[in-house]
Amino acid sequence: MPTGWHPEEDPTPTPRDVEFMAAVLEGRHGWLAADVADFFAIYHSQHGDTGRSWAWAGVAEIVRQRAVQRIEQADAF
Repeated sequence: MPTGWHPEEDPTPTPRDVEFMAAVLEGRHGWLAADVADFFAIYHSQHGDTGRSWAWAGVAEIVRQRAVQRIEQADAF
């Protein structure tokens, strides 16, 4: 049964994948989403997987940016 994974391909998530990961994480973990993403970024960094560490750091950044945008929109009203 083929898995769809090819070792010769770069497994680093695309920016679109990172956006999707952020949306899923926010949906599942709410205000803790950035902390969860930070945990995974640190974990992968400590285990030598820079691609995944980079992706999770990007997820944390996106989640925090969205939180700031929500606060600014709420203040506007």
